[in-house]
Amino acid sequence: MPETNSSPPDLSGLRDRVALVTGGASGIGRATALALAAAGVEVVVADLDAAQAQEVARQVGGHAFEADVSDLDANRAAVAFAQERCGGLDLAFLNAGVTSGCGVGEDFDLALYRRAMGVNLDGVVFGTHAALPALRARGGGAIVATASLAGLVGVPLEPIYTANKHAVVGLTRSLGPTLAAEGIRFNAVCPGFAETPLIADFRDGLRDAGFELLSPEVVAETAVHLFAGEMSGECWFVQVGREPAPFGFRGIPGPRTTEVPK
Repeated sequence: MPETNSSPPDLSGLRDRVALVTGGASGIGRATALALAAAGVEVVVADLDAAQAQEVARQVGGHAFEADVSDLDANRAAVAFAQERCGGLDLAFLNAGVTSGCGVGEDFDLALYRRAMGVNLDGVVFGTHAALPALRARGGGAIVATASLAGLVGVPLEPIYTANKHAVVGLTRSLGPTLAAEGIRFNAVCPGFAETPLIADFRDGLRDAGFELLSPEVVAETAVHLFAGEMSGECWFVQVGREPAPFGFRGIPGPRTTEVPK
């Protein structure tokens, strides 16, 4: 289980809450929607794939909403839908993500770059901006963003994806302490390679290289734990064979003062 002391998290506080899950039609989003529903949460499944979002919503007894998270108005509309259909919003899992499909050299493609930044970074910024008024209206709540191990270390084969996931980590560490004062917690989950549609194009290569893939359900457990806990501003890694935990960032060296000679 995700807790560092191996004790199961108390999910009772999640019952009857309302959650918005972006990228909820497949992979980690779908697994988290199912896990939240099992904890008694009413779930709005938001995804660009409307048909699959409807299917997942049926499975969780929730609601589906078609949304492109790279569009600010679509994020606002998803939150408004949750408020109108469910009476409010308590939790937001900002999970939608794509790979870039290009680099920054000769293989650079502006459209692919904009798409990756729009979904992976704008989707978190826009989703947070849209969700905050709704969470404040409920007296507080929690946001969990899906980052990646690529948000904690450099990944030379995917520099653009790495850059936007680093940005999500930085956003989490910046907003977490500030929002906590309002009763709103902001954390990130940082999984390694997981068995999701995101890795479809290079799944065989990962397996040939000896990588063991995470199950989406393991990542979902950590996301739900972050919703149920009291932490804020933390980035939890999820790796095969390791117990999920907050990543320990080293402090930045402070300035040295030079003594003025007398």
